[in-house]
Amino acid sequence: MSSTASPRAEARTILVIVAIVQFVIGGWFSWSASHAAPRDLPVLVVAAQGSEQLTERLREAAPGAYEIKGAATAEEADAALRERKAYGALLPTADGLELHLASAASPTVAQNLTGRAQQLAGGPVHVTDVVPADPDDPHGAGLSMGFLPLLITAVIAGLLFVLKVRGAAAKFMGVIGFAVLSGLLSSLMLTHLSGVLPGNYFVNAGIVALLELAMVGVITGLGSLVGPPGIAVGAVLMFVIGNPLSGLASAPEMLPQPLGTIGQFLPAGAAAGLLRTAGPFDGAGAGGPVLVLAVWALVGLTLLYAGSRRKPAAPRQDAAQGSARTGEPQPAAAR
Repeated sequence: MSSTASPRAEARTILVIVAIVQFVIGGWFSWSASHAAPRDLPVLVVAAQGSEQLTERLREAAPGAYEIKGAATAEEADAALRERKAYGALLPTADGLELHLASAASPTVAQNLTGRAQQLAGGPVHVTDVVPADPDDPHGAGLSMGFLPLLITAVIAGLLFVLKVRGAAAKFMGVIGFAVLSGLLSSLMLTHLSGVLPGNYFVNAGIVALLELAMVGVITGLGSLVGPPGIAVGAVLMFVIGNPLSGLASAPEMLPQPLGTIGQFLPAGAAAGLLRTAGPFDGAGAGGPVLVLAVWALVGLTLLYAGSRRKPAAPRQDAAQGSARTGEPQPAAAR
C-alpha cells in the first residue's frame, strides 16, 4: 500500500493552507491600514503672540497625535521642513492662523494637518506648501501602487532563483543582475513614463536596485540555506510584514507603534523613506535608510554564500532495505 497521499488529499491540504494564509494576510493588511492615525507626528509651532495657547489647544484637541516643538521664526520652521525634521508648522499671525507644510513627505499627513489647522482656526487657513508633492501624483497613490510590484516581484524572483537555478554562482549573478535590471527599468517607468516618482533617474534606480538586492538576496539566501521553509520565512519578513509597515501610503508615525518604527528597519520601509526624500528633499535624512538597505543586502549575500557551502543531504539509509523488499537488485556498495 502506497504511503503517498492521494491527489484529492493533497488538493484539500493545499486549499486549506492557502485559505488560512489568505485569512491571516488579509486581516493583517487591513488591520494595519485601518488603524492608521497620527501618533507623535513632528509638528512645529512658531514663536509668536498666542503660540503657547495654540500649543495647548493642539495637545488638547488630539492627545498623543503630535510631537510639538517650537521654532523661533517662520524661516527656521521652513528649514526644518526641508530637512524632514517636521511635517508641518503652525504660525499664529495677526491675520489668523497660517500653516506651512511639506506635503512631499506625506500627502496623507498634509491633509490631516490642514484639517486640524482649520479646526483650530474655526475656518479656512492660509497654507504654504514649502516642499510640495509631485504634481503628477499629488495624493501619493501612484507611488504607492507603483511600489507594491517592486516587493511582489522580489518575492517571485527569490522563489524562482531557489527552485529553478542550480549553482551558487548562477544564483549570485541572478540576484545581482535582477537588482540592477529592476532598478533601471522600474526607475524608467516611475520617474519618466508614469511620472509619480520625482528626482534623478539614476538615484531612483539605485534605490530600487538596493531594495531588490536586499529582498531577493535574503529570500534566495534563506531558501538556498534551509530549503522551502527559508523561502517562506524570507517572503513573510520581506513582504507580509515589511509592506504594511513601510509607511509609504501614509507615514511611519501614522502606524500603530512600535510597528511603524520597526517597519523602517526592514527593506520596504527604508526604501519607501528613501524614495520620498531623494528628490523633493535632496536626500535629507537618507543616511539611516541607506544603511538599513545596505545591511540587509549584505545579510542576503552572506546567506547566499552560506547556502553555497551547505553540504548536500546524505542518501537515505533505507534505500537498500527498500530495494530488498521490492526484490530489486542492490548495488554492489549496498551488498
